[in-house]
Amino acid sequence: MGMTMTQKILAAHAGLDSVKAGQLIEAELDLVLGNDITTPVAIDVMKGIKKDTVFDREKIALVMDHFIPNKDIKSAENCKCCREFALKHEITNYFDVGKMGIEHALLPESGLTVAGDCIIGADSHTCTYGALGAFSTGVGSTDMAAGMATGKAWFKVPSAIRFNLTGKPSKWVSGKDVILHIIGMIGVDGALYRSMEFTGDGIKNLSIDDRFTIANMAIEAGGKNGIFPVDDIAIEYMKSHGNRPYKIYEADSDAVYDEEYTIDLSELKPVVAFPHLPENTKTVDDIKERITVDQAVIGSCTNGRISDLRIAAEVIRGKRIADNVRCIVIPATQKIYLRALEEGLIKDFIEAGAIVSTPTCGPCLGGYMGILAKGERCISTTNRNFVGRMGDTESEVYLASPAVAAASAVAGFITAPEV
Repeated sequence: MGMTMTQKILAAHAGLDSVKAGQLIEAELDLVLGNDITTPVAIDVMKGIKKDTVFDREKIALVMDHFIPNKDIKSAENCKCCREFALKHEITNYFDVGKMGIEHALLPESGLTVAGDCIIGADSHTCTYGALGAFSTGVGSTDMAAGMATGKAWFKVPSAIRFNLTGKPSKWVSGKDVILHIIGMIGVDGALYRSMEFTGDGIKNLSIDDRFTIANMAIEAGGKNGIFPVDDIAIEYMKSHGNRPYKIYEADSDAVYDEEYTIDLSELKPVVAFPHLPENTKTVDDIKERITVDQAVIGSCTNGRISDLRIAAEVIRGKRIADNVRCIVIPATQKIYLRALEEGLIKDFIEAGAIVSTPTCGPCLGGYMGILAKGERCISTTNRNFVGRMGDTESEVYLASPAVAAASAVAGFITAPEV
């Protein structure tokens, strides 16, 4: 029986010739990730592990991003805890104010994630790196602690669902629309503990940023991970962002998939996920009522990359944000921020009446930089719209692409740009 991409990576890292779905394995790790919320818990757990130091100071990444710059005393204490741990163990890849960025944009940009890697992170959206052909998945802080101490993690080998992508997306349709369409189709538990493997000739029409977005939200369908084949676009990205060696794994022709879907990208329309689940999707064309918004957020680990900002700026340029809307733009990393400055995108946003934040997760998790009051609505390029996700439990979050979020900020209600 053949293996999927994910199964081949896990087999290699477990030192096995082959694995099958449901098998329990112990795998060697290429990278262990933590942030300013999850790392302090893992550090506390490590105190109970009888080991003097981490398994490899080069293979741990600690990214301060959720409450950076610190919003209160507690967040400052968390970051201090991480900072002292990184100093004590001489962690090479420690990212704080000045070097910061949202972890799932920052690590690929820094060349720390490549094809063939086996990566765990104490953040559910660690599945992002599957865009480059890596196996990456989110874990709890206890597993993170064990990974930092031993360089290993146990897994139950996942079965897989194959999504065959064909065609070319039309103007204003992006990776966000693709993954929202899929989640709307299979549900938030449709891929529960399964690998979401994307194939097909349509992939060549998706930018690497589109792929990051799609892989990032695999967890919103319950997926263990999302993964793309490694093509010239992925190879060029890895070569231009680092020099780590990578390894390409391809699914066997007789690999077994639980389910298979074919999606024609040319038929997709801009999609919006209504409260309070990412599966509550409608195309913009199907929204008949006028849904006014109080806030628009353009950023996050899902849609804060330079292409996202370019799309939003193209929609906003020369226009004004509606009087009743607060538009918050958040570049995902310092490099993206600088690139946006150089390209004049920041000027476009500010002249339109938006504000631009330093890189942070901030409003995505209801942390700060855009908390919603009772009864307020937000159109957001983030990844979750659960009850109370961005603030009051009676607020509402609508998930959309940068194009739709920007157009809605200008209009004052949910809409898509004109084609």
